[in-house]
Amino acid sequence: MEIPNVTAVAKANVYFDGRVVSHTILSQDGSKRTLGLIYPGTYHFGTGAAELMQVVDGKCSVVLDGTESRSAHESGGEFRVPANSGFTITVDEGICQYVCSFL
Repeated sequence: MEIPNVTAVAKANVYFDGRVVSHTILSQDGSKRTLGLIYPGTYHFGTGAAELMQVVDGKCSVVLDGTESRSAHESGGEFRVPANSGFTITVDEGICQYVCSFL
């Protein structure tokens, strides 16, 4: 995936003792995304804005807050997270790389 004409924020967003790391990019139209890496483990994130998570490499499984069903996602897959909610993401092995678009 290539995202043209963006401004990258050099300071990383670091979570869970460096097990999840992302960088913010800002598009000319004012939209915001993060590009990140998730190392093996299970992590919970809360959301303010709705999100579109696109897996660009690796694989993960996700449980959205308020549900019990787990969905699996691999490179090329995506899932949506409603505003003011959250999700638990698990990476069993390798590194999962993602792009998160704030909707």
